[in-house]
Order: sequence, then C-alpha cells, then structure tokens
Amino acid sequence: MANESRLQAKRPVSASLAGPYGHPFHPILVTVPIGAWVTSLVFDIASHVVHRPGFLTQSSEWLIAVGVIGALLAATVGFLDLFAIPSGTLAFRTALVHMTLNLLVTAAYAVNFLWRYSNYTAGGSVGLGRLVLSAVSVAALGVSGFLGGKLAYRYGVRVADESTQAEGYTAGRSERDARPAV
Repeated sequence: MANESRLQAKRPVSASLAGPYGHPFHPILVTVPIGAWVTSLVFDIASHVVHRPGFLTQSSEWLIAVGVIGALLAATVGFLDLFAIPSGTLAFRTALVHMTLNLLVTAAYAVNFLWRYSNYTAGGSVGLGRLVLSAVSVAALGVSGFLGGKLAYRYGVRVADESTQAEGYTAGRSERDARPAV
C-alpha cells in the first residue's frame, strides 16, 4: 500500500497543466516569487542606506506585485501536485503545511503591496513596519521552502522513480554523441 501511495505522488494529475512525469512545473514557477520577494527585501534594506531611496522603494513595491502574481501561478500547479499525494500520509500533511504557509506569505505580500501603493512618490525609504512585514514574510517563505524541499527530496513527490533516474547513470552515448551530424 505504501509503495502504491509513493508511486501515485510521482505522477502528475494533469501533465499538460502540472508538467510531465519527472519534470513538474511548480519548482520552476516558485523561483519567480522567491526571487522577487527576496530582492524586494534587499531593496527595502538598501533604501535606508542610500541618499535618494525613491527608486528602491518603487522597485520594491513592484517586485512585491510580481511576486504575488508569480505565487498565484505557482500555487495553481502546486494544487495539482497536492492532489497527486494520497491523503492521510505524512507527505500530504507536510504539503498542507507548505501550502498554508505559502498562502499566508502571499496574503502578507498582497497586504504589503496595498500598504505601500504609491507611497514611493515621496522619495523616502521604506517604513519600518513594511520592512518588518517583508522580513517576517521572507522568513516564513524560507520555512515553506524547506518543507517543499522535504516533499521533493525526502518524500519524492513528483520526482521520477529510481529506475527512471538510473537511466541518467547508464554507460553509453552522451546526449552530444546522440545528436545527428550537421
């Protein structure tokens, strides 16, 4: 039974939407909000260091918006991956905590964007409350990322099975050698 559950969690619910077997879309999509939100925090901190911080506060605000949009896209395919995990398993419970944290972080950043909206026109640095909200959100995002890594690397959710992985370690022609001559 456990082996069937494990194999079920490796297969996509919908390959056209969630990505084909062994190559899910969720991990690549999460790089957008992670990169945008970490960079926005760096810009928030930098806005307290430079002489004219307006460009940093404006950039941070829009990076937050890009991150929220990217998070919603990543969540869409993440939900599909969640449906592949059998309920009642430790992997499923871990995925629910991962999802809940991500939804809370996304909501916090949506609030942060609205709180900041058009405040950069004054040209000042980011307010302390907004900076703290970003820092706490990035910390929660880090915890969620740890859980996402646990889902993939420890529980093997949406990761190809070992026999498929072994294909990459067989002796033979390389991809370069397999290409037709020009």
